[in-house]
Amino acid sequence: MRQCEYMGMAAKPSFDMERFFKSLADKTRLRLLHLMGDQEICVCYFVEILGQPQPKISRHLAYLRSAGIVAARREGTWMHYRVVMPPHIGAAQILRQTIAALQDERGMQADRARLTKACCAPKRSVALDGAPAPISLGAPSCEAC
Repeated sequence: MRQCEYMGMAAKPSFDMERFFKSLADKTRLRLLHLMGDQEICVCYFVEILGQPQPKISRHLAYLRSAGIVAARREGTWMHYRVVMPPHIGAAQILRQTIAALQDERGMQADRARLTKACCAPKRSVALDGAPAPISLGAPSCEAC
């Protein structure tokens, strides 16, 4: 019996490499990761930018969370999501390189431009009325507008 089991604590599950790679094998999830980049973003922006229903977006975000590469935070009625590095050093390196490589994709650049327009426009769409702007976790983002 392992020490942590003996003391009544559950053993921490190991990193699921297969789930990690499966999470990167979907275009919608890659688009979500690219939009988050170094920002924390409210789910309403994903719905607006990707033009997909909120339940579908939430399902993909839940998959990314279960893979250990996205974290969520609730603020009132708003859910905010951000990328987190997995505990596995190789997976973290792959995730960083994947997100960096997505910056060169035209479709991803178009998503980013729509995000900038949505959060920085003087007049927001009705769907984003009252939504909190993305929060930069590193480099400057829309908040600088």
